[in-house]
This record gives sequence, structure tokens and C-alpha cells, in this order.
Amino acid sequence: MITEEEENGEIRYFCCKGCQGVYHLLRSEGLDTFYDKLGKNRLEPPKELSDDLHKFDLEGFRKKYIVERSDGLYEIFLIIEGIHCAACVWLNEKVLHQTPGVVEATINYTTNKAHVVWDPEAIKLSQIIEKIRAIGYNAYPYDPKLQEERANKARRDYYSRLLVAIFATMNIMWIAVAQYTGMFTGMRSDVKAVLNVAEWVLATPTLFYSGWVFFRGAWFGLKNRFVNMDLLVASGASLAYIYSLWAMITGKGEVYFDSVTMIITFVLAGKYLEVLSKKRAADTMDALSNALPTEIMVIENDEKVMVPVEEVKPGDIIEVRPGEKVAIDGVVVAGEGSFDESSLTGESEPIYKRPGDEIVSGSVAIDGVVRYEATKDYGSSMLTTLVGLLEESLTKKPKIERLANEISGYFSLTILSIALLTFVGWFWMTGEFERALVVAISVIVIACPCALGLATPVATLIGINLAARRGVLFKEAAYIETMAKADVLVLDKTGTITEGKPHVVSYEAYGEYDPNWLYALAKSSIHPVSQGIVRYLNEHHERLEEVPLQKVKQVQARGITAEFEGHTLLGGNAKMMQEFGIDVDEESEYTLFYFAVDGKAVARFELRDLPKQGAKEAIEQIRKLGIDIVMLTGDNEKAAARVAEEVGVPHFKAGLFPEEKAKEIDILHAEGHVVVMAGDGINDALALSKSDIAIAMGSGSDVALEVSDVVLLDDRITSLRDAFLISRRTYKFVKQNLALSVIYNSITIPLAVAGYVIPLVAALSMSLSSLMVVGNSMRIKSAFKTK
Repeated sequence: MITEEEENGEIRYFCCKGCQGVYHLLRSEGLDTFYDKLGKNRLEPPKELSDDLHKFDLEGFRKKYIVERSDGLYEIFLIIEGIHCAACVWLNEKVLHQTPGVVEATINYTTNKAHVVWDPEAIKLSQIIEKIRAIGYNAYPYDPKLQEERANKARRDYYSRLLVAIFATMNIMWIAVAQYTGMFTGMRSDVKAVLNVAEWVLATPTLFYSGWVFFRGAWFGLKNRFVNMDLLVASGASLAYIYSLWAMITGKGEVYFDSVTMIITFVLAGKYLEVLSKKRAADTMDALSNALPTEIMVIENDEKVMVPVEEVKPGDIIEVRPGEKVAIDGVVVAGEGSFDESSLTGESEPIYKRPGDEIVSGSVAIDGVVRYEATKDYGSSMLTTLVGLLEESLTKKPKIERLANEISGYFSLTILSIALLTFVGWFWMTGEFERALVVAISVIVIACPCALGLATPVATLIGINLAARRGVLFKEAAYIETMAKADVLVLDKTGTITEGKPHVVSYEAYGEYDPNWLYALAKSSIHPVSQGIVRYLNEHHERLEEVPLQKVKQVQARGITAEFEGHTLLGGNAKMMQEFGIDVDEESEYTLFYFAVDGKAVARFELRDLPKQGAKEAIEQIRKLGIDIVMLTGDNEKAAARVAEEVGVPHFKAGLFPEEKAKEIDILHAEGHVVVMAGDGINDALALSKSDIAIAMGSGSDVALEVSDVVLLDDRITSLRDAFLISRRTYKFVKQNLALSVIYNSITIPLAVAGYVIPLVAALSMSLSSLMVVGNSMRIKSAFKTK
């Protein structure tokens, strides 16, 4: 719908109210020159986009993507398509903030993810989307699958550009060898012209297709008044290309198309490594949401009804069965059973719940049917609150500033200034435009920050590959640097230091019995203790058979009963034995399991969660690196003290909830420490997100894996030691590479300014500096014997 207005006798036309609003917004901010740059292009939403706006107001769309808050406001996460720089973020946020009805709008530049809150009484979502489209962008609901496709598309794009560049460089070098040979042995002018054209054919797609990313980066950098490495690469390659094109057409001078392709290829390789190492922008919240049921069973008028979790209100009676996950906090009103809270508290043993006990969302029912009264709604339950805290923590997590970027920010502007002054000086002294241009290009090319740009990614790539061979996955190269600077390691206990499952540590037989009976009885239960008995029997007996038991019954939070060929079998704790009139010894600091046949105890097992193999040695070696180690666990004080003593952890705190673990991380940060944390459960996710480097065990929860920066693929704590050793050595070589690059430029740039270096030698010298960096980085492997 065309909108028009008159101002000072001049009529202005707008494609919609959105564009009209943006026009006045830009004018009020002094940015109306935007329309001068726009030229004759019309800024309007495409018709095909306008036609689908109605879907954003449909009821089905609202239920799927929009969250209705308790204060009546709506909120949604959108992906803003078309954002290229910080200015784009500013413009979108500014427009949304100026839109009546929009309460909040924040955009993450890294992920292009926008969080929008609005008043549905004042504005519709379709109008918000239309406003975004009116200023030249597009918006759609956040979907992790679409984000993964977007990331894969970016990787494929860089890959195809790099393939073209490598192909052209390899072939152009063969031609260059012939030309260099001809300079000394003689070459007919017509042959030389053909070779020049062949090089031009190869250099052109390299510059304008493969090198497009540098032109685009340089353009957005200039728009924001920032001289970056992209501008230096683009200007050096472009000037060499333009001069070579002139030399090819006129037949005067030498062409340097090989320099063009080498510049683009080397730096693009570094860019591609950067893209590969970027952390996947999938939302951690989705992993948490998928872990919870979308519907739960509510008791209404003595009838069981499946109700969406969002519709449950405090006071509703909820039924949970074995194997089901609790979605809403509450208090038990009927029934009793064991609940696994390890994903929240880290407690290694199931917790027995009876009427009056609290149940927290995120825990899993192991045995018994329990009914409980909801004390909170879905939005304020334990796990949902944890999600909110985690979301806030992730958005506030500081970005890592790389040393190379800090140097290159000043380096690029300095080199361009030197090149310009060199051109002016030589032209003033000699009056020869060609000579002045060649010297200026030599300055840019020889100082082209290939070595500087590759100093970090090449060393870190080697470090990442070495780490991967040793079971350590760094999700982003920059994390190696941060981990190398760490001075405190925080460890979760269950599943990180220990194996996270009970093992038999003591066995006593009171009489003879058939181990097949116990094997069948223990296998009939999913309880962690029963599974520990199964593992023990498998390790100590051969050819066990699972005999067919009858009348198998799970006794809530106590054990199992069954019958076989007229015999009564019992397996469980001391309380169960006593209930069946069997006298047993209860004294032990570990978990006890008894096996009884026909009313007589025949075996006694003691179980506990054991430290992982090599944990003590690995922790000792990490401490020798000067890293202090702290253990934070939700388990009880006694169990925590025992494990800390066994593996040599000097400091620990027990009985902590997720938010308390996170507070301990904040305290360490306040004291000036760089903190690395390793954990494996949902209970660790918040603390992991607060740490400078988050490390997840490979067998840990999906949430811990999503929020982590480093994953120990083989689940071994010795891999944690290797991660520290590799990161420190890699960072050492990164600093060496940067120093080599600075020294190289300090020597070669003055030579180029003095006119002693032609572009050909400059390109070869640039390549030599890159090879020097790569060769030095290869030495990282020398300290480790890879698997």
C-alpha cells in the first residue's frame, strides 16, 4: 500500500507505513544521507513476503512459537536475515524500539537471533515482521534445524570458493615457473602474451569469486569506519590485478597474477579454518525443552487427563510413573518411590520420596506410582527457571579478544598509510607513475597479513587435530587460548571424577546359592544399584543365564521380589530385608544390597561410585601445571570428602544446587581467576555457562554438551589433562608465530619502501613468511605421541 506525505511543497512516496517511519527515524538521527547512498533503488518488501504475513497471526503459529507471559505480554525468538554488521543490528533494534507496542528488542550479532517482547493489544506480530522487512531485512521464527542448514550453507560456500582458489593457484604457478624461466633464458613476446592471458583467466575468478568475501568484509568495515584485514587483502590483490591487467594489455612491465591468486588463496584458507572452527549456533534451550514432556497426566474428578504442561496450574494433582520425567515442581500427596535427581543435583544415589516430600522438575521417577500437587506453574518451575538463568548467562558471556585481531586492527591502517606515502614519495622523486605504483603494491603485498592472519588458525588447527586424536574436541579455536591462561579448574564429582554408577566394592556370601537366580532378579530392575550387581556378576561369572522368574515385583525404594520353582527370592536394602523378617547387618558407609532365598540372606554386597581410571594421576599432573583444583558437587559431604581424598583434590564443596555452583564460579571470577569447569549433567549447565571454558564429558547430558566449549569424547579424565597440555603448548606457538610475523614485517616493509622489492619477490616473500609460520606450528606435535 503506497503512502505519501508532503513536506515543503515536495511530495514523498513510501511503499508502506514502515518505510515512512524509518525515513523519519533516520532523519531524526541525522542519517538521512542513507537515501543518497540508496540512489534510485526502492526499498520495499517483496510481494511474495508481504503475502505471507497473515500466517504470523494464526492460532497454530502462536501456540508453536510465541510465549505468553504472566504479565500479558508476548515474546518470541526470531532470526533476522540479512544482518552483515553491527550497524545492521543497530538499525533493526532502533526501528523496533520506536515501534508502538514493542516493549523489548535485542539482537545477538553473532547468531542474528532477536528476542522480541510486545503488547498484543497494541501491535500484531505480522506488523513487527512487516516493519523489519520494510527496512530491507527478513525475519522468521527461530528453528535450530534452519540454523544448522544456514551454518552448513556458509561452510559449503567457503569450501567452493577455496577449491576455486586452490585450483587456480596450483595451475597458475606452473605458468609462472615457465615465465620465471623465460626471464633468464629468453622468451618470445607472443608466447609471453599467451601465458599472461592464461594467468589472467585463472586470476579473475580467484579474485572476484573466491576473494568476494574480502571485498564484502572490506566494504562493511569501511561503512563502519574501520580498516580491517579484509581491506588490506582486497586492496593489495586488486591493485596487483589492475596493474597486471594494464601490463598484459600494453605489453609493458611484468604481470603479477600469480601474486593475486596466492594472496587470496592463503588468506582464504585462514578464513575457511575460522568458519570450520566456529561454534554451532544451536540454542541450548532447545535441548532442555526437548528433555521435558510436552504433556503430563493430571487427575481431574478422579479421572486421568493428559494436559499440556503450559496449562497446569498450582494445586493440580499430577501422576508420574516409573521412567517418566517430572516437568513441574510439587509435593507428594499419595504413593512413594525413588527419584533420580542426578541431572539437577549431581546426587549419585536415587532419592526416596514419600507424602510431604518435594519433587523438582527435571528428576526422573525410578519406581512406584506417585501423585503430587503442583506448587508452581511450568514457567516458574525449577528447570524452567534454570533455563532462564542459563539464557541470561549465555547472552552476557564475554567475547574472547584475539591478540592477532588487536594487532591487525592497527596493522592494516598503518600499512595502507605507508603504501600511500610510498607511492607519493616515489612519484614525486622519479615522476614515474608505473614505478611508484609497483613499489606501493610491493609494500602492500609484502606486508599482506598472511603470516599474521595464519599465526593463530594454523597453530590452533594443529592443536585441535592433535587434541582430537587424544579424545578432546575444541568447538572453537579461540578456546585454546583461554584455556591456556586458566589458573583454576572446577570439577563436578559424579560422572566427571567418578564413573557415575555404583560398583560392587565388597562381597560376602552367607551360604550357597545359584548366581543365575540373582542375575535374573537384578536384571529385572532398572535401578542403578541392581545394574551394578549385574555388572559384578558378569565380571565374576561365566555363562550366566537369565532364568524365567515368576511374580516379579518392584518394592518401592527398597528392592525386588520374585519366585522361581517354588523358591522366594528377595533382593534389596536392609530395610526390605527387615520388613520380611530377615535379620541383617546395616553398618556400612556404602550402599548395601542383600540377596535372600526362602527367608534367609545368602549374600551381601557393598556398592559405591568409584573414581575413573587414571583420575588421581591426571589431577596430580594438572596441579603441577600451577592450576588450582576445586570440586563442586550436589552429593553429600561424606561421599564428596572420600572422593576428594582418593584423587587428591585439595578443595571441595558439597550439597550444592545448580545456582549455588554458578555462584561459586562468580566468586572465583571476582577474585581474578580464569576458570575452566568440567561437568556432565543438566545440574552443571548453568555453572558451565558461567565459566571461561566449559568442558563436557562425552557421555554427559545433551544440555551439558550443547553449552560446553570443549568435549572429552572418550570420557576420560586423562583427556582433561591432555587438553591443558595441548592448549598451553599451542598458545605458546601462537605467540611465537605472531612474533615471527612482526619481525618479518619489520624487516621486509622498509626494504619494500626503499624499492628493493618488486611485487613478484614480495609475493614469494609473503608465501615464505606463511610457510615459516606453518613450519613453526608443526612443532606443536613434537611434545606428544599421538594415538
